[in-house]
Amino acid sequence: MNEINSVSPDYRCGFVAIVGRPNVGKSTLLNHLIGMKLSITSRKAQTTRHRITGVLTTESAQFVFVDTPGFQNKYRNALNQAMNRNVTSTLADVDVILFVVEAGRFGQDDEAVLRLLPQDRPVILVLNKMDAVADKAALLPFIEQMAQKRDFAAIVPLSALRALKLDVLQQAVEPLLPLSAPFYEEDQVTDRNERFLAAEIIREKIFRTMGDELPYAMTVEIEKFDEEMAKNGQELRRIFAAVWVDRDSQKAMLIGRNGEKLKRIASDARKDMEQMFDAKVYLEVWVKVKSGWADDTRLLRQFGFE
Repeated sequence: MNEINSVSPDYRCGFVAIVGRPNVGKSTLLNHLIGMKLSITSRKAQTTRHRITGVLTTESAQFVFVDTPGFQNKYRNALNQAMNRNVTSTLADVDVILFVVEAGRFGQDDEAVLRLLPQDRPVILVLNKMDAVADKAALLPFIEQMAQKRDFAAIVPLSALRALKLDVLQQAVEPLLPLSAPFYEEDQVTDRNERFLAAEIIREKIFRTMGDELPYAMTVEIEKFDEEMAKNGQELRRIFAAVWVDRDSQKAMLIGRNGEKLKRIASDARKDMEQMFDAKVYLEVWVKVKSGWADDTRLLRQFGFE
């Protein structure tokens, strides 16, 4: 690519929101579009709680993808209201919207998200999880039905998990971006710092380790994050993290017998951090209890929820 200050006048750059109900594969889509694991994923709904930005730079365009939390209609605590505000504020600031639904499935929660989408932004309908559809021809009536709901700029069936047809989606998005020089350096993949990414990695390991025992009212706070040089000349990150839960019983579940679960969570998180940061990581994780934290606006601000 040319130097950032001497790009072609035909170069395009813009913000692309990825929206949809919980658990339709938005984070998986972001990760495969930018070619690295940036947004955490799990089978649990509402894995994503913060707005995550991933940057894809090509010879002709820079795509600034914004992964948003799944819009939540069922629970109305302060945490979910903050996440919903995150979604609606994002929609007002982007150039293109990717509306993600599961191929062949469109319910009330999807309809609620569709109603949120501004009329003055181009929207591409993304039919995700095509790999799970046995009879692709049976989707034609579904696509025709969806085309009646809005004048979509494009309808793109794909599989984020299998990275299938992502190039088709990229080609559909590019001409919708405004003419502009790139916002970020060509090797930059996110605007989030390592402190934020460390918290997200720990949270993902909790999701994956706890399974159905996962307490919804759980979040991770990085209390201390130091960068230094080890004696052998290798970069070192010293990270101290607190996992906040709502009840003492949840704390006991997270720690596990003889601390086994928490040790496994910390060990798995440390390995991912070392790979992502390309540095040695010293990590300590402990669990704290604060009843009602998900409705405490002061704590939500402390934990980074807008």
